[in-house]
Amino acid sequence: MLYMDLNKVRREFVERVSREVICQLLDDLLDDGVVNDGEKESILEDNRIRGDRARALIDTVKRKGDEASRKFMAHLQGRDPTLYFALCLICGQPAETQAEPEWSTSLIPATVEFWRKTQNDKQVYPVPRNSMRNRVALLITNIEFTNEQFNRNGAEKDEENMVKLLTSLSYEVVKHTNLTGKAIDAAMIEFSKHPKLKETDSVLVVIMSHGKLGAVLGVDFKNETSGDEEPDEFPINNIYKHLGSEKCPALLNKPKIIIIQACRGVERGSVLVCDDANSAVLCDVVEQSSPSTGGEDIEDDTLKCVHKEKDFLSLLSCTPDTVSYRQRDRGSFLIQYIVEVFNTFAHKDDIEELFRKVMQRFEDFAIQNRRQMPTKERCTLTKRFFFFPGI
Repeated sequence: MLYMDLNKVRREFVERVSREVICQLLDDLLDDGVVNDGEKESILEDNRIRGDRARALIDTVKRKGDEASRKFMAHLQGRDPTLYFALCLICGQPAETQAEPEWSTSLIPATVEFWRKTQNDKQVYPVPRNSMRNRVALLITNIEFTNEQFNRNGAEKDEENMVKLLTSLSYEVVKHTNLTGKAIDAAMIEFSKHPKLKETDSVLVVIMSHGKLGAVLGVDFKNETSGDEEPDEFPINNIYKHLGSEKCPALLNKPKIIIIQACRGVERGSVLVCDDANSAVLCDVVEQSSPSTGGEDIEDDTLKCVHKEKDFLSLLSCTPDTVSYRQRDRGSFLIQYIVEVFNTFAHKDDIEELFRKVMQRFEDFAIQNRRQMPTKERCTLTKRFFFFPGI
């Protein structure tokens, strides 16, 4: 990491750095021992305006010397590469490119020291050791449909990967496979009454199926229904109803993390392919066009007074009206990337940063003219949530 004179870049840093990145840098520097708890608290508590916090942060680092400045810039390169490169240009130095991380195949454990530091931080959701032993997650995967042409080839790999990841994060997995829309709703209601919810620090709900905008499709879904026949669908909004404060007070003030792997329309994020025997790249939208003739290996995935809704964070596999993709042999790209990012960074990053890194994986995602971009929605988290794997 190149040494950089922070005096030269102070104004640009203060003008451009975000409040979120300031907090992330403070956490990084605290872990490195560059700042202590009192200095971090002083920067955050004594400076309510973003610009004042930025000035206090960079001035504190400057006083610590060259090594502290190097660590500061190294962390800035990881947290905000765009700003880092801009500061390099001001100093007339070539910007070092960030190497692709070496993805871990298993969860890297958090340190006890890091866990202890966060437990008195009012900006972090509390995670007592007892609550980790009572974590519970709901996993619903639709693989085989009544109409076999809708079968989601490769989805069994997604189910396997999510069970492994959730279990490694200390969640008891309540698993369901091949449910109708009504059965998904019933499973959500049953889960909202799980006895462990009173003691857990958080829940994860993962639903993987075909989908359309606002709904996940059940296994009995048909392309055409008669006027008096309701389509086999589960409205995504029901998740928030069943796990919200009114219906599920046991989860009041606890993070509720939702992951949905399903298409939200039939448009490509930049034609659809069906799950035919010759195509290895498939989609989860049911209204599918004829298969492409290329040798792809991918599919689309369409298919007291308290706040009524708070402490939710959802990651949907694609933007509205578009499809998401799945490989026959490895499962959906979203689940593959979630596993890689969580394994590599969950020991030090909060859930919103983990989701950002998953989304970042899709920036260069391109297979012919296919594009996919996951979307964070209905985020009402008021604090940072860490999984603390291995504690």
